[in-house]
Amino acid sequence: MTSEPQDIETVTTAVATGQPDNKTRRYDRQLRLWAATGQAALESSRILVIGASATSTSIMKNLVLPGIGHFTILDHREVTPEDAGNNFFFEGQKSIGKRRADEAVRLLGELNDSVEGRADHGNVEEILNSNPDYFLQFSLVIAHNLQPALLDKLAKFLWSDSSHPTLMVVRSAGFVAEFFIQFHEHTIIESHSESAPSLRIDKPFPELYEHAVSLDFDNMDPTDHAHIPYVLILVRALEDWKKLHEGNPPKTYAEKQQFKKSIQGMKKKLDEENFDEAEAQAYRAWTETTIPSEISSLFQDPSLSSLTPSSPPFFHLLSALHKFTLEPPYTLPLTSTLPDMRSDTMNYIHLQTLYKRRAEEEKARFKSLISKDVKIHDEIVDLFVKNAHAVLVMKGKKWGGFDEDRVTLGNDIANAKAMDPSGKETAKVATHLVLSALSLLTLKNPSSTPTADALKAEVLCILGPDIELSEEQLDVAVGEVARAPTADLPNVAAFLGGMVAQEAIKMITKQYVPQRGYLVIDMIDMWTGSVGM
Repeated sequence: MTSEPQDIETVTTAVATGQPDNKTRRYDRQLRLWAATGQAALESSRILVIGASATSTSIMKNLVLPGIGHFTILDHREVTPEDAGNNFFFEGQKSIGKRRADEAVRLLGELNDSVEGRADHGNVEEILNSNPDYFLQFSLVIAHNLQPALLDKLAKFLWSDSSHPTLMVVRSAGFVAEFFIQFHEHTIIESHSESAPSLRIDKPFPELYEHAVSLDFDNMDPTDHAHIPYVLILVRALEDWKKLHEGNPPKTYAEKQQFKKSIQGMKKKLDEENFDEAEAQAYRAWTETTIPSEISSLFQDPSLSSLTPSSPPFFHLLSALHKFTLEPPYTLPLTSTLPDMRSDTMNYIHLQTLYKRRAEEEKARFKSLISKDVKIHDEIVDLFVKNAHAVLVMKGKKWGGFDEDRVTLGNDIANAKAMDPSGKETAKVATHLVLSALSLLTLKNPSSTPTADALKAEVLCILGPDIELSEEQLDVAVGEVARAPTADLPNVAAFLGGMVAQEAIKMITKQYVPQRGYLVIDMIDMWTGSVGM
């Protein structure tokens, strides 16, 4: 007997209404990471993987398990003995001679029966030449060790229009590898930033201010005194300070120290930890609540000056946020989320109620600033307001552009040398360049095995006469790639599969901040590093 299918919103409320079903139990841990909105995005995604290599199937394992909607493996080749020896998603001798796509899809499908998988025996070269729009049915395209000529053609096509799918390029050779995400623009509402939103202690809203100044600190019961939340202590202490300093907050180091002493002077007993907490958080009182520079810079985005009803909802919300910040008190919308603090339940809940009520009022004002020509779900608006202090717009780059940009390439190498004069930091640039050299040599002569000398000469050609790279680090990278230019090792595939899938999930859910530039991986010395950011 099977249960009726449920959408993710219904599933994630099952815990509150009764016994969680199988789907809720299966995805419980990841729902704690990206919630119902992220899971819904995963379940609506369509992913294309070009080639059923060991690395490709390892990537897909880590996307099938959390429940993507659909994946297609495009591969016209058959399983060889080499494939059977290094790919855990082939059944050894039983798979030899069978279609690689069929075998991989069948065994990946066993991991999660709610994910739709499809094998496509088409030839990627023929599709690119005769029907490139084939790729537009997917939300994400992943290519591992694709022939350089085909990869260049695919990357150019997907870059030709900002509405085309994101491309993830993965290259590996023996124990070294790298991957790159090609996209035009990527907007993030839930970046899960570690920076906390302002509590507006320096600009308290009327209800907060009135509550803080109404408290009779001197005649309060000692037990109640020891449970006043630090937010109220700081609002009151700052108001008292301003009365004695012409309305100004503490500015100099000496004044700030004096302000902290005044907080300690409000204690009735030495062991009142809430006042110690207020002293530790005193910087919130003299730090002016303004629009973070990262957010104010977004208001200059060209998309805001050319909004239409069909523009992405993110930019309509960003436009409303800009309008909101131009009105008093010239801040971002207030958050209703309070940090933990020393207090009793009654005081904390009362403070939380004040913040929540004010936050709802400001959210209503924010909603009134959204263009009436667009319809945006309340859930998305709520998320945007809640995370307004950390929304993000990422501008991407085209695959391969870094190697052609000598200025950026030279700067990366110079910065690497400055960070670590011993040359170890340049290893990431050297490894990337050797992988690029391997692609260029394969492009020139697909049937020959590249030598160490040929790889080194190609790297020097990419660099040109004006850019110098550590000879030692270059030789190490060249040696590894020349030793195993086509090896797709199971342990490297497993590690790379986890990392690429993690970044793919960030792109699909539009949560957390994805990797910028090329992420280079060395499984010999066990390090990762970014270049071309």
